[in-house]
Amino acid sequence: MCGIVGAVAERNIVPILMEGLRRLEYRGYDSAGIAVLNGTGNLVRLRTVGKVRTLQEALERQPAYGNCGIAHTRWATHGVPSERNAHPHISRDGLAIVHNGIIENHEELRAELRDLGYEFVSETDTEVIAHRIHHHLRRVRDLFEAVRATVAELRGAYALAVVSERDPDRIVLAREGCPVVIGLGLEENFVASDVAALLPVTRRFIFLEEGDVAEIRRTSIRITDREGRPVERPVRESELSADAAEKGQYRHFMLKEIHEQPRAVANTLQERVANGRLLEAAFGPAATEVFRRTEHVHIVACGTSYHAGAVARYMIEQICRLPCTVEVASEYRYRNPVVPKNSLFVTISQSGETADTLAALRLAKQAGYLSSLSICNVPESSLVRESELVMLTRAGPEIGVASTKAFTTQLTALGMLAVALAKHHGADEERERGLVSRLIELPAAIEKTLALDPVIQELAERFAEKHHALFLGRGAMYPVAMEGALKLKEISYIHAEAYPAGELKHGPLALVDADMPVIAVAPNNDLLEKLKSNLMEVRARGGELIVFADPEAGIEPSEGVTVIQMPSHVTYFQAPVVYTIPLQLLAYHVAVLKGTDVDQPRNLAKSVTVE
Repeated sequence: MCGIVGAVAERNIVPILMEGLRRLEYRGYDSAGIAVLNGTGNLVRLRTVGKVRTLQEALERQPAYGNCGIAHTRWATHGVPSERNAHPHISRDGLAIVHNGIIENHEELRAELRDLGYEFVSETDTEVIAHRIHHHLRRVRDLFEAVRATVAELRGAYALAVVSERDPDRIVLAREGCPVVIGLGLEENFVASDVAALLPVTRRFIFLEEGDVAEIRRTSIRITDREGRPVERPVRESELSADAAEKGQYRHFMLKEIHEQPRAVANTLQERVANGRLLEAAFGPAATEVFRRTEHVHIVACGTSYHAGAVARYMIEQICRLPCTVEVASEYRYRNPVVPKNSLFVTISQSGETADTLAALRLAKQAGYLSSLSICNVPESSLVRESELVMLTRAGPEIGVASTKAFTTQLTALGMLAVALAKHHGADEERERGLVSRLIELPAAIEKTLALDPVIQELAERFAEKHHALFLGRGAMYPVAMEGALKLKEISYIHAEAYPAGELKHGPLALVDADMPVIAVAPNNDLLEKLKSNLMEVRARGGELIVFADPEAGIEPSEGVTVIQMPSHVTYFQAPVVYTIPLQLLAYHVAVLKGTDVDQPRNLAKSVTVE
């Protein structure tokens, strides 16, 4: 969601802050700002509505220089997108703050501060924090202690970075529910909400834990835990390179990431499968015993990750013969689930900081599950650190807000989970080798499917003037259809819905006409003949059909029926990954034709770190 960057150094840190903001643009935002201490004891602040380039243009007209400062990209929660609501926010005596998250008790704190004589110029909960820190600073005379006193009063989620004219050589940080990381340099140090922002200046990072308060100076770092005790957090070296978040030859990050999927899936499998066998230790040292005892799987996730979990339900129940339930994280956390004996709790998240999924994991730890497993793309994330078992997806940085390679690598990881469970629930060595072979074949199958790009680009022209679309699938292909509909609506703003094809006659057929394209995914599986009957129902009502079909499916093009033949036959175990690719490409090319902001669609953010 919002993005934080900060630095304290001997050199001018404005270029570092601006490059950090550019690298955080993928998170989604509506305004940007910067505040620096210019070496003469004065705070200089500049804020703009819109993209980071607008802030850069403002800096060219009104240059700023400083050795210590903070910057921010904001995604509106409290208050509309505007300059007065943009971060950084300031209080008296040159105190400035940037903030990710939501403060739930900001109204009562605002009322107290008004009684104390503070004036508010924004609608944000962040300005409340700034004034509250200043209020405590008048009493304790130390910025670090003033921040500690303030966060003790806050209810909600936050990552804070604070600077002050009174103390121009340090930044004070605090974390609760939102990620914040310290980057280590040579006689200079940095702070950000995401390591990607700091890769040009460092690859060494310290990740703050929940409740931590820290200060960074040029040559020192101090961290205290929730109780105020001094603590040391481990230094981790990131494997990401500084150019990992560049578009290269591609027009958009999303297209680049679609084409990176063969490599991303291969990387996810690498060192986890060998000699036709799955290496269970890849999930953690306790994995074998946990999987042996597992009698039920409960998957919780949001958005695209939820769709991955819905596919996994079919795989786990079919291959392992274990009951599996899948639930949206924001719903799970507000009910009182019945937990069957020996249930494995599985969370899925690209970022590992998704607020609802994290909250669900924390609730699950009190609910009597056998163990917890996270499937995630970010090794340093909260979800990974707080789960007992972990499968990292190795998709690499995903900059486009609409998830692509994160989804297919999640499906790959879930396929490995299904194999791991099957080893303890009825699958012999031959069965395991067969399933592992199907996983190993995925990168090549994806590569072949990407060759459909020119055909799909031409097909997209038929969607440019459409307002609605219907996606159909059966079995494990229904969640794939859901993901296809989500991609189209996310980036092209065409209303799209997905249904199990067998549900057409129970309502959706009323919507079908010549102006509403119906997209179906048709692998050659046990449900193919059923799907064909459902497609005939669409044609009988004048609907325009577009079918992505297995070459052996026997579905022929005809009037009103366009058939895009997939390059090769795939098994039911491979089909969800492979059939996702053309739906991603279709959404991408439709969005390009419609002229939308493909990588940063309106109203959406990459990492949803608030409820």
